[in-house]
Amino acid sequence: MKSHTSKTLSSLDAFETATAGSTVLIALFIILVGAAGCSRAPRSGASQHSSGTEETRLPAAAKRIEPLALALSPHTGSGRLDSEIRRFQEQARAGTNPNPALERLGWLFVAKARESFDPGYYKLADACAQALGARSQGCPEALLLRGHVLQNLHHFKQAEPLARELVARRGLSFDYALLGDTLMEQGKLEAAATAYQSMMDLRPDLHSYSRGAHMRWLKGDLSGALELMQLAVSASSPLDAESAAWVHTRLALYRSQAGAFSEASRACDTALQFQKSYAPALLLQGRILLAEGKSAEAIDVLEAAAKRNPLPEYQWALVEALRQKGRSTEAREVESQLDRNGAANDPRTYSLYLATRGQSLSTALRLAEKEIEERSDVFTHDALAWALAASGKLQEAQCQMEKALAEGTEDPRLCFHAAVIAAKAGTLQNARHWFEKANQHIQSLLPSEQQQLLDAALVARVASGAESTQHPASAGIAFFTRGN
Repeated sequence: MKSHTSKTLSSLDAFETATAGSTVLIALFIILVGAAGCSRAPRSGASQHSSGTEETRLPAAAKRIEPLALALSPHTGSGRLDSEIRRFQEQARAGTNPNPALERLGWLFVAKARESFDPGYYKLADACAQALGARSQGCPEALLLRGHVLQNLHHFKQAEPLARELVARRGLSFDYALLGDTLMEQGKLEAAATAYQSMMDLRPDLHSYSRGAHMRWLKGDLSGALELMQLAVSASSPLDAESAAWVHTRLALYRSQAGAFSEASRACDTALQFQKSYAPALLLQGRILLAEGKSAEAIDVLEAAAKRNPLPEYQWALVEALRQKGRSTEAREVESQLDRNGAANDPRTYSLYLATRGQSLSTALRLAEKEIEERSDVFTHDALAWALAASGKLQEAQCQMEKALAEGTEDPRLCFHAAVIAAKAGTLQNARHWFEKANQHIQSLLPSEQQQLLDAALVARVASGAESTQHPASAGIAFFTRGN
């Protein structure tokens, strides 16, 4: 990846002036900053909000509503985005040429989905794309909007041909962004990197910098990821608060993985200044507090995060914090919610959760196998490997783990899983390597994962013929990684 410096436009008003009314590049303000292995919105079903578009909530008659009527259905809410949505709905109703208003409306629904973590708004954005496409068949504006809807709903294989068509027909930076995102989620990293480089060459800004940073991180280059993410942060603006909050949160994640927890916490604080109660920042802030042994403080933060965005990753962290403080009744209540909605909201993380806890292993394996059909990136291979290992299928687990590690990604959870799987399989030299890696990031793991790592290290040490069978938890796993 090349490094560039530039000033990004992020003010909606400034953009309208600069483009003299053109709507082709509206996506600049609400395009995804990058799919960084962390979901921004639930995949289905369990929305707390009032868009009323989730398939599980729609009555049969409502499902037959024409796309235009659905896109222009009455919208409530008192925020700035809500006012803008109503304004462009009215323009689409009243105008003799509603296409520009429909395109703008679709991207506003995407922005609303990101802000509210309600996937129903993606369905409304898709309705705009369908209405726009019906009026102007094959128009690139409709293709880009629909492509982003599919991407956000995790239909990566369906989004890829739309992205390729856009790149072939016009090749704007946003087209390359969509192509790179769909390829990256399918584990096609070399092709994704090429698309992102084209994006950065065309428009070096927050969006291309953040994608470049993610690619470097996936390739195991944490210092390079920090360098590019700092550029993304420098290009952020309060006029595009959600994107600013997102890149500061990603910077915080990279800093935490580098062991710089104080700096990571400050980056989370900055993200929350851009967007109050921003769920990803709250989640990471809670994880940092948990790593520092501040369980009571972590609970307050993680409760706020899980309320805002009730995905399995959020609820899982909250359960761990509650159990650390002995609040078992509350932990069981959150676990019940997780079990009710986890498979629908985020099957990959729910599979990891079940396999880590050693429960419903057939469900964990089924979810991971289903997910790999659509999303074959390193984290999905890892989830499948972990479910296979928990189910006692160690040879298959090792095969999937090799694929998860093939790009050099050094995520704490990947290292932990690699160590445990290698130890279970009896490949002790390989286990030693991954125990050392995992031990470097042990604070970033959840408490139950830390304990499981320690237990596996002890078992591996005994299997290797070491004399001591004690479990010196205060020494981490150094008693194994120092050698026999």
